[in-house]
Amino acid sequence: MNSGFGRAWLAFGYAFLYIPIATLIAFSFNASKMVTLWGGFSLHWYHEILHDSELIDGFVTSLKIALMTATASIVLGTLAAFALVRYRDFFGRTLFIAHINAPLVVPEVITGLSLLLFFVACERLFGIFAERGIVTIWIGHTSICTCYAAVVIQSRLLTMDKSLEEAAMNLGCRPFQVFVLVTLPMILQSLVSAWLLTFTISLDDVVTSSFLNGPGVKTLPIVIFARARLGLNPTVNAVATLSVVVVSIGVLAGSLWMARSERRRAEEQAAAYREGMQLIRHRTSDARA
Repeated sequence: MNSGFGRAWLAFGYAFLYIPIATLIAFSFNASKMVTLWGGFSLHWYHEILHDSELIDGFVTSLKIALMTATASIVLGTLAAFALVRYRDFFGRTLFIAHINAPLVVPEVITGLSLLLFFVACERLFGIFAERGIVTIWIGHTSICTCYAAVVIQSRLLTMDKSLEEAAMNLGCRPFQVFVLVTLPMILQSLVSAWLLTFTISLDDVVTSSFLNGPGVKTLPIVIFARARLGLNPTVNAVATLSVVVVSIGVLAGSLWMARSERRRAEEQAAAYREGMQLIRHRTSDARA
């Protein structure tokens, strides 16, 4: 009874999540301009995307910001994670933790408004950020995404075996060499996960981008949201479908890469274990002889 109820509840959850997406994908091939009325199969709206300069410009802007945000976030997130894990006692640690975790609990509307007021103050006091656009959106997204990257990387550092780093230092490696040769390969998967997560968050953000964008600068989510307010447009369905396809391909490729890395690591550990056992047997036999 419990297993049947669990399967039914799981099926309901999957249906609740994926039926709207499947409906959106299906109606992206609708020939009718009425998004709720099926008028036959057509690729017309995908062809319209190629001639829609506003959507193309919004996508290029979002892609630029997301790439810069993801890269900056993993750099800052890695530094923050190392500070929290490797340096347990330093002045202002509690305040530092509060600043890192603030974007996780503070509503995004408050964060976007605070950043807007900050840029306005900078404009009045220092004469910078007079024109808000890609740079201000990038800074805002980075301030939000850094905390997500720090959490992901911190969780990996907490479970990492520090004896390997200590062994490398005992063998003569300098701290930077230890980081590049030992630590970085061990946390590489968490870096990739953090990069993909922050890239997705930045690409999907609407609230913060709405506060920090300027005239002539619109990200793709802002363009879609503006069109949805004026009425549903089948072109939006086509854009959303392409986004789902690209994200699905990225998730599949990342999953395959991580699975292959895990398999390779398991094989290397098994090979090292076999070599160690053979060495122990040889030494045992030599000692008996």
